[in-house]
Amino acid sequence: MGFWTALQFLTIFPTPLHRQASIEETGRSLSYFPAVGLILGLILLGADYLFSLVLPTSVVSALLIVILVVLSGAHHLDGFIDTCDGVVAGKSKGERLAIMADSKVGAFGISGALLLLLVKYAALWAILQQLRLPALLLMPTLSRCLMVWAVFAFPYARTSGTGLAFKRGVSWSKLAIATVITLAASLILLGWWGAALMAALWLIAFGIASYLNSKLGGLTGDSYGAINEVGEVVVLILLIPLAGWL
Repeated sequence: MGFWTALQFLTIFPTPLHRQASIEETGRSLSYFPAVGLILGLILLGADYLFSLVLPTSVVSALLIVILVVLSGAHHLDGFIDTCDGVVAGKSKGERLAIMADSKVGAFGISGALLLLLVKYAALWAILQQLRLPALLLMPTLSRCLMVWAVFAFPYARTSGTGLAFKRGVSWSKLAIATVITLAASLILLGWWGAALMAALWLIAFGIASYLNSKLGGLTGDSYGAINEVGEVVVLILLIPLAGWL
């Protein structure tokens, strides 16, 4: 059930589940977050191959970003938008959390989303062809593993919310499984440079999560989504200079 719960939560794909997952199932699903990311990466890779037969790389890169947003139900992007609004506009922890819970979208959130998508597009377009395959596979895989790390390492800021079930269900074993899946994919695709990429990404994500923790008194479901979105961009950016070493 853990895999189906992860697939249900992270994508728009239909699953055999027709009920609300229990706390145990929700926690167990964290182990499969990177696996779901890998599935998304395979879809992106297939779309990249098909679109590239008739379209230039610039257009293909834009379409891939659209596909990823659609397949993930825009949940993570929405979390990034809410986080931008709350962290920038709020004057206190309580006010920031209240703004993030509000369904209205502010100027900071819209601006942040536009800039994020712009950088993601530019970075994906700049990826050299020989790194296109690892980039498309690792971008969603590594970023979803980051969410598992964030859930494990930082307190939850609210007393309720979807993210609270993940926080209550997380454990060392689930973190270890998610990490092993991600590390295996990274090593297969990039060798030891994959491990270096994971380490660099973790340090950057830890800094971002620590900042959000200081502003909110913990993390929220929106924070997890924001970390995922930033993680995707950082993976692409780090792969650009890495091309010269491979």
